[in-house]
Amino acid sequence: MAKRKATAKQFSLGVDYGTNSVRAVIVDISDGREIASSTFNYPSGVDGILLDDKDPNLARQNPTDYLVGFEKSVRAAVRAAAKKRGFAPNRIVCIGIDATGSTPIPVNRDGVALGATPRFQNNLDAQAWLWKDHTAHAEAAEITEKAANADADYLAKCGGTYSSEWYWSKMLHCRRVAPHVFKAAYSWVEQSDFIPAHLTGNTQPDKMARNACAAGHKAMYHEQWGGVPSREFLASLSPDLAVHRDRYSPAAVTSDHAAGHLTADIAEKAGLPARIPVAVGIIDAHAGAVGAGVRPGALVKVLGTSTCDMMVAPMRHPLNDIDGLCGIVPGSIVPGMYGLEAGQSAVGDLFNWFAGHLSPPAFAKGDTHANLTAAAAKLKPGQSGLLALDWNNGNRCILVDPLLAGLLVGQTLHTTAPEIYRALIEATAFGALTIINQFESGGVKVRQVINCGGVAEKNPLLMQIYADVCNRPMKISGSSETCALGAAIFGSVVGGAHQSVQAAQKRMTRLATREYHPNRQAAAVYRQLFTLYTQLHDCFGTTEYRGNLHAVMKQLINLRNTVRQ
Repeated sequence: MAKRKATAKQFSLGVDYGTNSVRAVIVDISDGREIASSTFNYPSGVDGILLDDKDPNLARQNPTDYLVGFEKSVRAAVRAAAKKRGFAPNRIVCIGIDATGSTPIPVNRDGVALGATPRFQNNLDAQAWLWKDHTAHAEAAEITEKAANADADYLAKCGGTYSSEWYWSKMLHCRRVAPHVFKAAYSWVEQSDFIPAHLTGNTQPDKMARNACAAGHKAMYHEQWGGVPSREFLASLSPDLAVHRDRYSPAAVTSDHAAGHLTADIAEKAGLPARIPVAVGIIDAHAGAVGAGVRPGALVKVLGTSTCDMMVAPMRHPLNDIDGLCGIVPGSIVPGMYGLEAGQSAVGDLFNWFAGHLSPPAFAKGDTHANLTAAAAKLKPGQSGLLALDWNNGNRCILVDPLLAGLLVGQTLHTTAPEIYRALIEATAFGALTIINQFESGGVKVRQVINCGGVAEKNPLLMQIYADVCNRPMKISGSSETCALGAAIFGSVVGGAHQSVQAAQKRMTRLATREYHPNRQAAAVYRQLFTLYTQLHDCFGTTEYRGNLHAVMKQLINLRNTVRQ
């Protein structure tokens, strides 16, 4: 009897555009295993970010770095994969792209980024407006105020408050501070749309594929009011803004659709065959949720410089609007399901700030984070007498306020750096619990928590504190590249290797064997600390708080003394 011929392996290429770099990952579509990867660090600015010493809220990027980054990272990944048995570039069935958001880019009529043109190459306002840029906080507040009396309930699906991180607020701010740039821009395109458009040559802004994820979560897109907000509403913000409704593609699409096919010139530079299908883009954290195996009841926490907290819910059941969320958007994460997003504006960035600016020299030899973590791990919950608010980059959810700032309560002349470092970790955990509580208050039950990203993998202390504070197990994704894997999953669907995202997830995602379970004694102490955190949260973050904070320091001292005894 003749032997059955083995089926040739197939692969999907996921390209993950993060805050500081782009990473290309080639995965086997049969099981999601990574066979090769390569990272390209953005060369412009500080760690890839263009800054302005005069304005700490400003954060921009050079869009040219994105296109060069694709060619460099993909070519290196393909070369590495070529050493593996069974791989060939022509066995890549599709390319998936994820990118940060909201990171809108002003472009000309041909879709070329203004920052890449000679006239504007040195103009910060003509570059990509990175997600963490908060210069448009006044415009975000104005949009929130005017939307309350608009012709449609535009904010109902994005938590009731518009953010300075998002699409329209950044456009409006540019109109006011750099009108010459605004006038030169034919349209503004999200990074997650800009890259697939340039890879496929479909760069006309009013025709290119706009992804439902960025459109729904960042640009107030919803089929209920026919797409992005009406011309009348946009004109109420600025008459010049109304025309951009006509230059936004009429229908946003989910990322299991094709944006086009890879052009011959880019394929040659990247070491790939031409005409490979390219999936419609998606925001990085949402792709990470897919790569971590998100499903109804599972909260995926994408832990990085900030966090994004993702859930999905079946569309066959009505879903309540939930205050303070970044969005509830059909198909934004998994097609056919509602995608729900929340998050925190500073997590890894918060730890980096302390380690880089305030940590004593004694912890600087070697890895500062590792040194601080090792010392902090020796402390018990409540032992330091410290309590912090995690708002050094504002509050993304549930308060949605970029003008909030960090706070540390309880320090004495004996307070140490590891004690502060641990208090900052605990603060992010309290913020995470606040978000979980908000999901559940809106009727979305959190049955399990899956964590992914470098912070989740590399910091057992943080994961244990999260388990203790939230008083529930913390699971870890089995992939170290969940965002790229999520992009590759969409690529596998667009390339015809899997029939749906859910089918691809079953084959290509997995959980790590390590899992963190809450410690009963620690959880009891953290319940007391969370009560105090909530008082600080409501006092400094809301206008409704009517309590008295006089007892907070005293209770921290009492708890500290009890724990130490």
